[in-house]
Amino acid sequence: MPEEISPDNQKLLEQFRQELLIAGYSEKTLKMYGIYVRQFLTYHNKPADQAEKRDIIGFMAEKKEKGGASNTTLALVHAALHYFYHKFLSKKILEDIPSPKKGKSLPVVLSRDEVKALIKATKAKRNRLIVEFLYSGGARVSECVKLQVVNIDLKQRIARIQGGKGNKDRMTILSKDWCKKAKKYLEKKKIKSDYVFSKKNGKKISSDTVQRIVKKAAKKAGIAKNVTPHTLRHSFGTHLLEAGENIRNIQELLGHSSLATTQLYTHVSTEQLKKVESPLDRL
Repeated sequence: MPEEISPDNQKLLEQFRQELLIAGYSEKTLKMYGIYVRQFLTYHNKPADQAEKRDIIGFMAEKKEKGGASNTTLALVHAALHYFYHKFLSKKILEDIPSPKKGKSLPVVLSRDEVKALIKATKAKRNRLIVEFLYSGGARVSECVKLQVVNIDLKQRIARIQGGKGNKDRMTILSKDWCKKAKKYLEKKKIKSDYVFSKKNGKKISSDTVQRIVKKAAKKAGIAKNVTPHTLRHSFGTHLLEAGENIRNIQELLGHSSLATTQLYTHVSTEQLKKVESPLDRL
């Protein structure tokens, strides 16, 4: 399979990126849509507007059979190509190609003891504040790295999350204990930065850095589950639900556009299930 695409296709790809940028899509969406459209154009190896339905099917089938792509990945590929052809090029060639169904897997959630162990295993100061913030406010990793000092109110214990998923802003809560430690941390920083969590030079940290911090802490804490920053977000929502918090409030704090997304946590909450007596015990 050739690795390069033609200059004309390369030009289209850049124009496509610019359109997504102007439309307000996130950096992650720009990156992934760009990768999958480039892969298809490389696979197709012809002018983009000459692609047909069978080319799309062939490309997706190859990613499934040879690349081992999951249905979730194929659904993202489908979305990227659908935007590129239907909206960008006005060439409707995916109308009869259904998007692969995503598997309905329950999110990984930590117990309260596991959250405590994870925090304890995290290096003190900045890194520990990051892990605590992810759990304290249910933020996404992309929201965490972009968090600016002007958007946290340590007295009111709230944070404004700007440019969240779907480019939406929202407010979320902060822990009283976290606010105290964050205040000391920000006051002692040698190089002032616009960002709450920054590198030594004051620039914002990357999402990959946060991923590594969480992975390293989970391994040190001996947690066997697949722990990611998003696991702390799931744990935040589940633990609030188990504590009796109104599900509408949880929806608002997490920034879910649909209540159905928030209701997923009702399926992973174990507190209510523990109260159900097994029929075997009633024999």
